[in-house]
Amino acid sequence: MDSISEALLAAQNKAAALFDAVVAEGLIQPGKLESELSLDIHGLAKSRFGLRRHWHKRVVRAGPNTLLAYNDHCEDRRIEADDIVYLDFGPVFEEWEADFGRSYALGADPVKQRLVADLSVAFQSGKALFQRTPDLTAGQLYDHVAELAIAAGWQFGAPTAGHLIGHFPHETEPGASRRFSIRHGNDLRLREVDKNGRERHWILEIHFIDRQRQIGGFLEELLTI
Repeated sequence: MDSISEALLAAQNKAAALFDAVVAEGLIQPGKLESELSLDIHGLAKSRFGLRRHWHKRVVRAGPNTLLAYNDHCEDRRIEADDIVYLDFGPVFEEWEADFGRSYALGADPVKQRLVADLSVAFQSGKALFQRTPDLTAGQLYDHVAELAIAAGWQFGAPTAGHLIGHFPHETEPGASRRFSIRHGNDLRLREVDKNGRERHWILEIHFIDRQRQIGGFLEELLTI
């Protein structure tokens, strides 16, 4: 593993430790507003992990708001006892970006628990496809995880399923929001190197939803390491 991969993995491991601490501290509680939980997590990250900066907005979604993707606007919602809650944070550790997302089913509803479990299964399937397909394109990976949603009885909830990650701020160029995202029709090969000949690293995002039940779930982490 090269030094860039090691740095990105170390950043992700710190983000995972933060999420573990959120659960251990019991911060995800019914009765809190989404905004209150976001502030609580930010405070924990600052006090325990020395975190000072996030490279994208902090996202906390609960109940019907979990149907919404990153760029969608929603009203601040109070968490209920049987909600799914998902977290999407982009902390910067020692100038390296992490992007980490997890979902939590607070109650005993088996459908919501299955939704959360299916996210992990889909992520592993997407990562396995990347590992065995040297010329895999961003569009092909998006189509794969979107099809997994349908096969499991869900819908895919976002127009993208991931993006570049790297040293803060990561690579960009005109039109990058489409070229450097995992989306239908994007023919960019995921293993194509950057303009300096360096390996690119990607985040894979899984967002499954059920519009009838008004629930969604989200998971993301590094694809390429």
